[in-house]
Amino acid sequence: MSDNRPNRLSVFKTYKLYVGGKFPRSESGRVYEVTAKTSAADAAGKGKWLANAPQSSRKDARDAVVAARKAFGGWSGATAYNRGQVLYRVAEMLEGRRDQFVREVAEAEGLSKSKAAAVVDATVDRWVWYAGWTDKIGQVVGGANPVAGPFFNLSTPEPTGVVAVLAPQESSFLGLVSVLAPVIATGNTAVVVASAASPLPALSLGEVLATSDVPGGVVNILSGGTAEIATPLASHQDVNAIDLTGADPALAKELEVAAADNLKRVLRPQPVGGESALDWSADPGTHRLTAFLETKTVWHPTGALGVSGSSY
Repeated sequence: MSDNRPNRLSVFKTYKLYVGGKFPRSESGRVYEVTAKTSAADAAGKGKWLANAPQSSRKDARDAVVAARKAFGGWSGATAYNRGQVLYRVAEMLEGRRDQFVREVAEAEGLSKSKAAAVVDATVDRWVWYAGWTDKIGQVVGGANPVAGPFFNLSTPEPTGVVAVLAPQESSFLGLVSVLAPVIATGNTAVVVASAASPLPALSLGEVLATSDVPGGVVNILSGGTAEIATPLASHQDVNAIDLTGADPALAKELEVAAADNLKRVLRPQPVGGESALDWSADPGTHRLTAFLETKTVWHPTGALGVSGSSY
């Protein structure tokens, strides 16, 4: 029997921002073209059109900070074990959408399907790795301190607050997760500025977060010009820290100056030579987990009674 159905029109995906657990368009109404990265496209200066991504404005950045601050109390107050369970659920969702991310990463980074698959697998593994650290990092950076006196002296890590994260420009998925996961694993909330040229994997990650158990506002994802979005975030009085990984040296210097206004923590990890010198496939260690933690020290009487040294 012949198929007499008329040809269908293609249904193109509309990528949107992820702010406060919802998917708004940019309040400015602007979009920009995202094209595939291929060697041929690089030579010609253009690639295959993939999608129109929302071009975020300063207002979008401020809205994302409001959402992140609103979510901070509940997320930072959750038990570390619970945060680990929630993050592991995200890894399960990523695994279920593996084919989609393989395609998006291949187009974003100009990789073959097999190489893109290896990147996606490493990304899921990286997320699981950080999920496992949520209830262990406190044992590494906290502990009981010996003091001269009848006191318990305990140091424990606490999250810094709202962290602005400039995702890597070249590593659209593995690099993105490598900078985002440790921020939220330790109880912070995040405003992420996705790779300007390759934002689609980041925007798709927002869809995964929305259908997992991560509360709305814990992660907020913006796309567009890095400098345009990052500048108001660096000077925002309710942003507590900023990761400058995705900024070029000139922009990073400007953002550091702006961040000093309210004494933000600043992470500028790229060595001389820029982001390209970073190996995102290498063992990440724990330095990103501790970058946005504060140490709280508490003194408490041991309960010693009198000169006999007895206690209760």
